[in-house]
Amino acid sequence: MDYTPPPLFKQGTSAFARLVIFVTMALVLLVVDARFDALSTVRQVAATVLMPVERAVLAPRDMARAAFDYLQSSAALVSENRELRRRAVAQADDALRQAQLEAENRQLRKLLDLKEQSATPVTAAEVLYDARDPYSQRIVIDRGSQHDVRAGYPVIDDRGVVGQVTRVTPFQSEVTLLTDKDQAIPVQVVRNGLRSIAFGGGKAGMLDLRFMAASADLQQGDLLVTSGLDGVYPAGLPVARIVQIERKADTAFSRVYCEPVAGVRSHRQLLVVRYEAEKPSRDLPAGDDGKSAAGKASKTEKAGKGDKAQKADKVEKAGKAPMPKADAAATVAATPSATSSQEQKR
Repeated sequence: MDYTPPPLFKQGTSAFARLVIFVTMALVLLVVDARFDALSTVRQVAATVLMPVERAVLAPRDMARAAFDYLQSSAALVSENRELRRRAVAQADDALRQAQLEAENRQLRKLLDLKEQSATPVTAAEVLYDARDPYSQRIVIDRGSQHDVRAGYPVIDDRGVVGQVTRVTPFQSEVTLLTDKDQAIPVQVVRNGLRSIAFGGGKAGMLDLRFMAASADLQQGDLLVTSGLDGVYPAGLPVARIVQIERKADTAFSRVYCEPVAGVRSHRQLLVVRYEAEKPSRDLPAGDDGKSAAGKASKTEKAGKGDKAQKADKVEKAGKAPMPKADAAATVAATPSATSSQEQKR
């Protein structure tokens, strides 16, 4: 009968002995690897063999980290995109406002230079809104009778005539533009001095020179300025430029269309020219003694008649006196010419 213990309870090398052995082996391997670099190949082979296992073990961690980063970056991108859009809208608004301010600044500088160069007093005005009548071309400015603005004053910009003040209130005024159908302005061609009248309403945004002779010396591109004959507009203000001339064979007149040189509807800052035409008085000037020139004229006429009567009496008396034959013949020969000269003088 066998009394030996079963294999389960067999005891080999003690645990302490195994610990000492393994520690000794580890120290030997460390020394050998440090001194002779003998385990580098073993280490590379082990890393190559264990790399798939390492990747498989780290895959869940990498997936969780990638998902967290994606969600975080998506939220950050949405927030950043919203902020960038808001900034883009604000910058676009600022850029538009800056462009408007720059254009307004340039316009104001031009008007300021024009105001300094103008010998006629002017008043700066700003366009408030268009008139309510859709069939007329009128605007309302922020200057009225309290600012020395009167009906009939011309309105200009830095390039030329825009219109005319037609209605005035204490603090606002209504300006009829050049292109209105009821507006007309005397003009003159700069090139040859030909005068005419420009009417509005011929075409949209255009002026019309009506009843011009077909043979009139007009060319496309001719500049029209105010002639100053109406006493409303000062002479020499640019008005329009000829862009089209229609000459028909069946009529003696031609139709001339002109484009205004001023920004009729493109500017908000304008100048009101306080132009007062110097109209000569129709009354005759009084004399030094307080009597009118008409009285002097009547006295002069009476004195002339008296002198003529006296000369006639002398001639008559001389005719009654006897004269020699030669003198009589000379007198008879000279009488018709003298009579004709008197008749011419009369």
